[in-house]
Amino acid sequence: MPATLESIAQSIVRRLRGAGFVALYAGGCVRDQLLGHVPHDYDIATDARPEQVRPLFPHTYAVGAHFGVVVVHESGHDFQVATFRSDHAYVDGRRPEGVTFSTPQMDAERRDFTMNGLFLDPLTGEVLDYVNGRRDLEAHIVRAIGDPVARFREDRLRLLRAVRFTAVLGFEIEPATWAAVKEHAADIHDVSAERIREELVKIFLHRSRVHGFDLLVESGLMQHVLPEIIALRGCEQPPQFHPEGDVFVHTRAMLGLLPERVSVPLVFSVLFHDIGKPGTFAVDETGRIRFNGHDKLGAEMTEQIMTRLRFSRAEIDATVEAVANHMVFKDVQDMRVAKLKRFMARSGFDDEMELHRVDCVSSHGMVDNYDFVKRKREEFAAEPLIPPPLITGEDLKKLGMRPGPKFKEILGAVATRQLEGTLRTREEALAFVGGGCV
Repeated sequence: MPATLESIAQSIVRRLRGAGFVALYAGGCVRDQLLGHVPHDYDIATDARPEQVRPLFPHTYAVGAHFGVVVVHESGHDFQVATFRSDHAYVDGRRPEGVTFSTPQMDAERRDFTMNGLFLDPLTGEVLDYVNGRRDLEAHIVRAIGDPVARFREDRLRLLRAVRFTAVLGFEIEPATWAAVKEHAADIHDVSAERIREELVKIFLHRSRVHGFDLLVESGLMQHVLPEIIALRGCEQPPQFHPEGDVFVHTRAMLGLLPERVSVPLVFSVLFHDIGKPGTFAVDETGRIRFNGHDKLGAEMTEQIMTRLRFSRAEIDATVEAVANHMVFKDVQDMRVAKLKRFMARSGFDDEMELHRVDCVSSHGMVDNYDFVKRKREEFAAEPLIPPPLITGEDLKKLGMRPGPKFKEILGAVATRQLEGTLRTREEALAFVGGGCV
């Protein structure tokens, strides 16, 4: 039976203990265990220095030996082993100038929130609590350790972490900590785009994403990390199609209709699908509100935002495509079969379907196009949406044709008829081309 993550972590603790050192679980894994959750990783705190840790394990590498952190690689997993420390002054809003190796209590007091300042002896089950973290954990409170302003000045990312923990754990944020988040929200600009993106992804992938959205807005952080979302406020929509309210209200409502498990492209396409509306708002001669081209502008803005936040190229492309195509669903019932199959065969279509569903349900409630595509999926399920081509360019050469731009036109015409079912065999396709039908 393969070793579990926790059993491997315990073996690391035992090896450190066997060498005469103190070794304890620290931080998030302690919090998660006390909440009854299975930790995704285990961090270990010890009084051993990095140069004392590394000889005890065959596979290690230093990720922050200057700060007392060594990664131990055991059984295919990485475990951070960090020396108890206190931090020197922070000068860049991210990391201290240096550290002093210290005691468990001093190590706890330098951490961000009380619930993350706990240590656990995995061999005895004893919890070491120097910051009243267990009390706050049991009361479901997110509280900064010590002076919240000082904690946020040390590492500005803690502003977003406070929101994330409050949202995903379903906790309340302690008033002084919340006041400090709101007062210093603008300081999030000092944090790298990559770190901001990671926190946003964790917030919006979680089932409590609407609560996270609200906290980002109420704290002022949304204005600084995604100001394009705040710009949706007050952007009115045609009431006959959007009785729910303005674009901001509509976007928030869509988040609440998503299933628990979502992909990055899906949830961010929901956030961004209408960000082009403020820039395309117009009222026509009949008095009706129009947003002509908002899908195109929205796709361009989505590309800019996600590039700014350093998303992967694959995530950017999928989200941009979803935003660009979200208005195409209104035409699906009028599409020729070949065009519909090509539309449905794209790799991100499942997410686009869900985007369309929540877009409709959160506004006018009409899901006839969604239901139509679902029926077509069942109808087309017996064979691939895009089957292997009946003929290729080599076949055209054998018919005596010379390669050139015409090849693409001919093969495209054959493929369209193949998708529509009017050409079913290679022989029919060759006869079609040979007969000069293209």
